[in-house]
Amino acid sequence: MAAYKGSNVSDPHWRATVGSPIGELGLVATGKGLRAVLWRGEITSARLPENMVEGAGHSVLQRAARQLAEYFASKRTSFDLPLDLRGTPFQVAVWRSLAAVPYGRTVSYSQQAAAIGRPTAVRAVGQANGRNPVPVVLPCHRVLGANGSLTGFGGGLDLKSELLRREGALQAS
Repeated sequence: MAAYKGSNVSDPHWRATVGSPIGELGLVATGKGLRAVLWRGEITSARLPENMVEGAGHSVLQRAARQLAEYFASKRTSFDLPLDLRGTPFQVAVWRSLAAVPYGRTVSYSQQAAAIGRPTAVRAVGQANGRNPVPVVLPCHRVLGANGSLTGFGGGLDLKSELLRREGALQAS
């Protein structure tokens, strides 16, 4: 699992890799909660230490793995995990607001900006979503362009489309 190079993160981080229908996911936790979900086991915008501990037995990682498996089996529509979100206050507000977007539904970036009380910050909301450290758990894939188009997604638009189809928010083409 790759880490952000040059990171000055010094608190202990545990990692595990889990399989999913969309490929390998890397999970990273701290003593406070889930810190990152990494696409293909390694891609993230989160600044992580290079010396993470292998931690498949870590309670947060076990809970995250179980809840992600339930989500992919269509048995879970929201997540109940402690999160260790690190970003600016604006970013954290944007990320936390994602939890309010219901399973199988979508919102626009402008609707999300309005929901956090920053209706003119549409581009900044999009940028914050692009740095979401815990995708799927905080469902940034449910945010679309104003015209309903699939735009921007760290895992790629094909993956965004797949997640939305799984949830029934997008019809198969």
